[in-house]
Amino acid sequence: MPGLRPGDQALVCVDCAGFTVSYRCSRCGHEGKLHGRHRCTRCAFADELADLLSDDTGRVRTELAPLAAHLLTMNAPLSGLCWLKHRKGRDRAPADLLAELGRGEIELTHEAFHVLQPWRAAAHLEELLMACDILPPADKQICAFERWLIQHLATITDPDQARLIKRFAIWDVQPRLRARAARRPLTAGSQRGFMNQIRQATRFRGWLAEHNLTLAGCGQADIDAWYIEHNAHARTNIRGFLHWCVANNLTRQFRLPTVVIGPATPMPAEQRIDLLGRVLTDPNWPLRSRVAAAIVLLYAQSVSRIVRLTIDDVTDVDGQVLLNLGEPPSPVPAAVAELLLTWIEQRTNMNTATNRDCRWLFPGRRAGQPMHPTTLSDLINALGVPSRLGRVGALHQHVLELPARSSPTLSATTTTRPPGPPPKSPRSTAVTPQVPGPGSRQAGHLLATVDYEPLPVRNPVMADMVRTHGPECGLWLAIRLVSRL
Repeated sequence: MPGLRPGDQALVCVDCAGFTVSYRCSRCGHEGKLHGRHRCTRCAFADELADLLSDDTGRVRTELAPLAAHLLTMNAPLSGLCWLKHRKGRDRAPADLLAELGRGEIELTHEAFHVLQPWRAAAHLEELLMACDILPPADKQICAFERWLIQHLATITDPDQARLIKRFAIWDVQPRLRARAARRPLTAGSQRGFMNQIRQATRFRGWLAEHNLTLAGCGQADIDAWYIEHNAHARTNIRGFLHWCVANNLTRQFRLPTVVIGPATPMPAEQRIDLLGRVLTDPNWPLRSRVAAAIVLLYAQSVSRIVRLTIDDVTDVDGQVLLNLGEPPSPVPAAVAELLLTWIEQRTNMNTATNRDCRWLFPGRRAGQPMHPTTLSDLINALGVPSRLGRVGALHQHVLELPARSSPTLSATTTTRPPGPPPKSPRSTAVTPQVPGPGSRQAGHLLATVDYEPLPVRNPVMADMVRTHGPECGLWLAIRLVSRL
């Protein structure tokens, strides 16, 4: 509505406002902002897409018709029109990529999009094509890794070094990356870990060149010298490359020092409770950040797990809101439930063609994808809530509130040996500890030697799990949580 009504300043149409200039679209009659040839925003966007995606016949290319239809359904066509335009400091715009698609200069394959520039626009367009079923589905993190690998190899000036790093990436890193993606969706952190392995392998080759060494002549003393000069992060990421070199007879046999990972420091309980209270009561903080921070502080969930939640994971059973983080679903306290349901009604990134009908609890800006974990983690940290320390603090609190005795001790007075084969020798007793699953035989032996007391459970998550599965669930979860710290 372009006009304002005198008195209450309400929005009114052109006729009621008494304007002499028409703001109606010359094609559809919609009243609003007009563009060239007196067209509304949606009609101007439709004409722009038709021009870009048309082939030699002047019609939209048949294979790209679903893309044009998908883009035209967005609730905010002005965002789409702005997305097509050139941006300051960039030689190419998304409109250039769409025009090349329409002319058939870009193949409809993932490999073709991995070499396009600007890469952000190319990645966004690739995901839109997957959402329209024009391109076959592929893991977003694998696509990002392959796109990054092409750019990284282009920065290596030594041809021999570039061939070795490419060989390592194709024959070792990528198979491990795809194997992990086949088991569960990849996170940005795991993809970044594989990228760091290739970066560190490149730096290691540079270090060898600076010291006039070759990979074939690298020995144990050289490896020890490199370990002394570099930090724990570099030592961890180089192990995959060195193991691969030894397995493929590219270097001598050597022994790598053991990686020691110290336990994470938990957030004090008082600080966690204070932060949770501020998250639930401060209306000046962004709603999205408050909901994510509450899930971290209450349920000890990682940010990469939180972004994979959907609105279908939030259910209401007889007035009790549940959050599906596993089996059984976890009860949500009333204050958090109100915050959570309000956010579901006001989710952002829902007005463009990217995630118009998505079910993600935290929608992202890419088609069919949730919010990036790093972006959500930064939003949580901006509230003064350290996501990693808050999660570790919540894990410790869950362990402390389990129904087992606060310091369970194995019965030392029993004279009956637990069932099972006797040890062959005193040395055979030093085995690697394994975490038993619920209901397993090992868990049964462990439960038989632990004295339980029905302690009150204050945490609603723990209380619901114990009420549903009994105290055995508490002991098993305690073992699982402690093993992950």
